[in-house]
Amino acid sequence: MDRKFTWQQQRTTTPDGVYSVLRTAILDGTVPPGGQLRETHIAADLGISRSPLREALTRLEEEGLVVKIPFRGSFVVEVSARDVAEIASIRLLVEPYAAELSAETLRGTERLRLKQTIEELYRATDTNDIPASIDAHLRFHRLFYKYSGNSALHALWNGWENKLRLYFSVDHRTYSDLHEIAVEHERLAALALEGDFEGFRQETVRQFHNALRAES
Repeated sequence: MDRKFTWQQQRTTTPDGVYSVLRTAILDGTVPPGGQLRETHIAADLGISRSPLREALTRLEEEGLVVKIPFRGSFVVEVSARDVAEIASIRLLVEPYAAELSAETLRGTERLRLKQTIEELYRATDTNDIPASIDAHLRFHRLFYKYSGNSALHALWNGWENKLRLYFSVDHRTYSDLHEIAVEHERLAALALEGDFEGFRQETVRQFHNALRAES
Protein backbone atom coordinates (compact mmCIF):
# COMPACT_ATOMS: atom_id res chain seq x y z
CA MET A 1 0.00 0.00 0.00
CA ASP A 2 1.45 3.40 -0.98
CA ARG A 3 1.66 6.16 1.60
CA LYS A 4 0.88 9.78 0.89
CA PHE A 5 3.94 11.99 1.33
CA THR A 6 3.43 15.54 2.58
CA TRP A 7 5.65 18.42 3.60
CA GLN A 8 5.81 18.45 7.40
CA GLN A 9 7.44 21.85 7.73
CA GLN A 10 8.02 24.80 5.45
CA ARG A 11 7.80 23.54 1.89
CA THR A 12 11.13 23.14 0.11
CA THR A 13 11.99 21.36 -3.10
CA THR A 14 15.70 20.99 -2.30
CA PRO A 15 17.29 17.55 -1.91
CA ASP A 16 17.74 18.33 1.82
CA GLY A 17 14.03 18.98 2.20
CA VAL A 18 13.03 15.84 0.33
CA TYR A 19 15.59 13.83 2.32
CA SER A 20 14.07 15.11 5.58
CA VAL A 21 10.54 14.15 4.53
CA LEU A 22 11.56 10.64 3.44
CA ARG A 23 13.83 10.03 6.42
CA THR A 24 11.06 10.99 8.82
CA ALA A 25 8.63 8.69 6.99
CA ILE A 26 11.07 5.80 7.35
CA LEU A 27 11.96 6.39 11.00
CA ASP A 28 8.43 7.07 12.25
CA GLY A 29 7.16 3.92 10.53
CA THR A 30 5.07 5.63 7.84
CA VAL A 31 7.03 3.52 5.36
CA PRO A 32 7.90 0.24 7.11
CA PRO A 33 11.01 -1.92 6.61
CA GLY A 34 10.76 -3.53 3.18
CA GLY A 35 8.38 -0.83 1.95
CA GLN A 36 8.92 0.58 -1.53
CA LEU A 37 9.61 4.26 -2.16
CA ARG A 38 7.99 4.80 -5.54
CA GLU A 39 9.62 7.76 -7.27
CA THR A 40 6.61 8.61 -9.44
CA HIS A 41 4.20 8.72 -6.52
CA ILE A 42 6.53 10.62 -4.19
CA ALA A 43 7.37 13.22 -6.85
CA ALA A 44 3.65 13.74 -7.51
CA ASP A 45 2.79 13.93 -3.80
CA LEU A 46 5.46 16.53 -3.09
CA GLY A 47 5.17 18.39 -6.38
CA ILE A 48 8.85 18.01 -7.22
CA SER A 49 11.00 16.81 -10.09
CA ARG A 50 12.87 13.52 -10.04
CA SER A 51 16.28 15.19 -9.63
CA PRO A 52 16.08 16.27 -5.93
CA LEU A 53 14.21 13.06 -5.15
CA ARG A 54 16.98 10.89 -6.57
CA GLU A 55 19.61 12.89 -4.69
CA ALA A 56 17.65 12.36 -1.48
CA LEU A 57 17.30 8.62 -2.15
CA THR A 58 21.05 8.35 -2.79
CA ARG A 59 21.75 10.05 0.54
CA LEU A 60 19.37 7.67 2.31
CA GLU A 61 21.09 4.75 0.61
CA GLU A 62 24.48 6.01 1.85
CA GLU A 63 23.01 6.27 5.35
CA GLY A 64 21.94 2.64 5.15
CA LEU A 65 18.21 3.31 5.32
CA VAL A 66 17.38 2.54 1.69
CA VAL A 67 18.50 -0.10 -0.77
CA LYS A 68 18.16 0.32 -4.54
CA ILE A 69 17.35 -2.87 -6.43
CA PRO A 70 17.97 -2.77 -10.21
CA PHE A 71 14.80 -2.80 -12.31
CA ARG A 72 12.63 -2.79 -9.14
CA GLY A 73 13.24 0.49 -7.34
CA SER A 74 14.13 1.79 -3.89
CA PHE A 75 13.10 0.01 -0.71
CA VAL A 76 13.48 0.65 3.02
CA VAL A 77 16.16 -1.70 4.34
CA GLU A 78 14.95 -4.59 6.48
CA VAL A 79 16.82 -5.63 9.63
CA SER A 80 16.09 -9.13 10.85
CA ALA A 81 15.42 -10.05 14.47
CA ARG A 82 18.49 -12.27 14.29
CA ASP A 83 20.68 -9.33 13.19
CA VAL A 84 19.46 -7.25 16.13
CA ALA A 85 19.87 -10.08 18.64
CA GLU A 86 23.43 -10.78 17.48
CA ILE A 87 24.38 -7.11 17.78
CA ALA A 88 22.75 -6.90 21.22
CA SER A 89 24.61 -9.96 22.50
CA ILE A 90 27.95 -8.42 21.49
CA ARG A 91 27.02 -4.99 22.86
CA LEU A 92 26.32 -6.57 26.25
CA LEU A 93 29.94 -7.70 26.32
CA VAL A 94 31.68 -4.63 24.94
CA GLU A 95 29.53 -1.62 25.84
CA PRO A 96 30.28 -1.76 29.60
CA TYR A 97 33.98 -1.88 28.66
CA ALA A 98 33.53 1.11 26.31
CA ALA A 99 31.77 2.93 29.15
CA GLU A 100 34.67 2.14 31.49
CA LEU A 101 37.27 3.36 29.00
CA SER A 102 35.35 6.56 28.20
CA ALA A 103 34.29 7.40 31.77
CA GLU A 104 37.23 9.65 32.57
CA THR A 105 36.66 11.75 29.45
CA LEU A 106 32.89 11.87 30.00
CA ARG A 107 33.42 12.98 33.60
CA GLY A 108 35.76 15.70 32.36
CA THR A 109 36.05 17.47 29.02
CA GLU A 110 33.00 15.82 27.42
CA ARG A 111 30.63 15.88 30.41
CA LEU A 112 28.66 18.76 28.90
CA ARG A 113 28.27 16.83 25.64
CA LEU A 114 26.87 13.85 27.54
CA LYS A 115 24.48 16.13 29.45
CA GLN A 116 23.33 17.83 26.24
CA THR A 117 22.70 14.46 24.56
CA ILE A 118 20.48 13.35 27.44
CA GLU A 119 18.62 16.70 27.30
CA GLU A 120 18.08 16.19 23.54
CA LEU A 121 16.72 12.72 24.22
CA TYR A 122 14.28 14.12 26.81
CA ARG A 123 13.11 16.84 24.40
CA ALA A 124 12.55 14.37 21.60
CA THR A 125 10.76 11.79 23.71
CA ASP A 126 8.61 14.35 25.52
CA THR A 127 7.33 15.65 22.16
CA ASN A 128 6.94 12.10 20.79
CA ASP A 129 9.37 12.94 17.95
CA ILE A 130 10.47 9.43 17.01
CA PRO A 131 13.11 10.36 14.38
CA ALA A 132 14.73 12.88 16.76
CA SER A 133 14.56 10.40 19.64
CA ILE A 134 16.32 7.78 17.53
CA ASP A 135 19.07 10.22 16.56
CA ALA A 136 19.62 11.24 20.21
CA HIS A 137 19.49 7.60 21.34
CA LEU A 138 22.25 6.69 18.90
CA ARG A 139 24.32 9.77 19.79
CA PHE A 140 24.18 8.76 23.44
CA HIS A 141 25.61 5.29 22.90
CA ARG A 142 28.09 6.52 20.30
CA LEU A 143 29.75 8.69 22.97
CA PHE A 144 30.98 5.65 24.90
CA TYR A 145 32.58 4.10 21.84
CA LYS A 146 33.94 7.37 20.45
CA TYR A 147 35.62 8.44 23.69
CA SER A 148 36.84 4.97 24.62
CA GLY A 149 40.09 5.71 22.83
CA ASN A 150 39.81 2.25 21.28
CA SER A 151 39.55 2.32 17.49
CA ALA A 152 38.31 -1.28 17.31
CA LEU A 153 35.37 -0.47 19.60
CA HIS A 154 34.59 2.67 17.58
CA ALA A 155 34.67 0.62 14.36
CA LEU A 156 32.22 -1.89 15.86
CA TRP A 157 29.76 0.89 16.63
CA ASN A 158 30.10 2.38 13.15
CA GLY A 159 29.31 -1.02 11.67
CA TRP A 160 26.15 -1.38 13.76
CA GLU A 161 24.71 2.11 13.68
CA ASN A 162 22.60 1.93 10.51
CA LYS A 163 21.04 -1.39 11.51
CA LEU A 164 20.32 -0.05 14.98
CA ARG A 165 18.70 3.06 13.50
CA LEU A 166 16.21 0.88 11.64
CA TYR A 167 15.65 -1.37 14.64
CA PHE A 168 14.96 1.66 16.87
CA SER A 169 12.41 2.90 14.33
CA VAL A 170 10.34 -0.14 15.30
CA ASP A 171 11.39 -0.48 18.95
CA HIS A 172 10.67 3.14 19.93
CA ARG A 173 7.06 2.70 18.84
CA THR A 174 6.60 -0.19 21.30
CA TYR A 175 6.92 2.14 24.31
CA SER A 176 3.64 3.24 25.85
CA ASP A 177 5.56 6.27 27.16
CA LEU A 178 8.55 7.28 25.01
CA HIS A 179 9.79 9.42 27.93
CA GLU A 180 10.96 6.20 29.62
CA ILE A 181 13.77 5.88 27.04
CA ALA A 182 15.28 9.15 28.27
CA VAL A 183 14.93 8.07 31.91
CA GLU A 184 16.68 4.77 31.15
CA HIS A 185 19.57 6.50 29.44
CA GLU A 186 20.01 9.08 32.17
CA ARG A 187 20.29 6.10 34.54
CA LEU A 188 22.98 4.52 32.32
CA ALA A 189 24.93 7.79 32.24
CA ALA A 190 24.83 8.07 36.04
CA LEU A 191 26.13 4.51 36.46
CA ALA A 192 28.99 5.14 34.03
CA LEU A 193 29.98 8.40 35.71
CA GLU A 194 29.86 6.75 39.14
CA GLY A 195 32.15 3.98 37.91
CA ASP A 196 29.56 1.27 38.56
CA PHE A 197 30.22 -0.75 35.42
CA GLU A 198 28.60 -3.94 36.73
CA GLY A 199 25.48 -1.88 37.40
CA PHE A 200 25.86 -0.44 33.89
CA ARG A 201 25.98 -3.98 32.46
CA GLN A 202 22.91 -5.08 34.42
CA GLU A 203 20.97 -2.00 33.32
CA THR A 204 22.02 -2.66 29.72
CA VAL A 205 20.70 -6.23 29.97
CA ARG A 206 17.38 -4.88 31.24
CA GLN A 207 17.14 -2.31 28.45
CA PHE A 208 18.02 -4.83 25.72
CA HIS A 209 15.15 -7.18 26.57
CA ASN A 210 13.28 -6.59 23.28
CA ALA A 211 16.36 -7.19 21.13
CA LEU A 212 17.58 -10.22 23.09
CA ARG A 213 14.15 -11.83 22.98
CA ALA A 214 14.83 -12.72 19.34
CA GLU A 215 17.53 -15.16 20.45
CA SER A 216 15.15 -17.25 22.52
